[in-house]
Amino acid sequence: MSTAAPDVAALVAELARLLPRRGWMMAPAESCTGGMIAAACTDRAGSSEWFDRGFVTYSNEAKCDMLGVDAAQIAEHGAVSQVVARAMAHGAARQSRARVAVAVTGVAGPSGGSADKPVGTVWFGFMIDGMLSSEQRHFDGDRAAVRAATVRHALERLVALVRATPEDEETQT
Repeated sequence: MSTAAPDVAALVAELARLLPRRGWMMAPAESCTGGMIAAACTDRAGSSEWFDRGFVTYSNEAKCDMLGVDAAQIAEHGAVSQVVARAMAHGAARQSRARVAVAVTGVAGPSGGSADKPVGTVWFGFMIDGMLSSEQRHFDGDRAAVRAATVRHALERLVALVRATPEDEETQT
């Protein structure tokens, strides 16, 4: 791995530093990673200070039932889409005490891809203190590589977005 890319444990350590300073909790909503983001976060001792809960919403029904994603949006855009990633992030924040939510939905492979959404396509949704954003990435490799890259990217972006969000005056140290 390149020294320019922090490893997952270092990214989690940075979230563990940043989130408690603001009094914020985090909640991931995961499809293609099946709980790997939550596992990475809760591997760190003391994570209960900043990690609220995780949602593993692998099926479309789970996305609707647990996160309030509109089934019509899934039918129109597909589960691997910007609309669904954003709805998942919004739902994770709404269904928890989290001010920080990340959602991932993608095609990890080895099958399931299409011309429009090839294997390795992942949509990310981020809700940071009420601000919703999203982005798409494509990762190369087998299923394990795509899932690992998804976790790493989700955590990298969370760190960057939290850093870019001004702290309330009463939470600054």
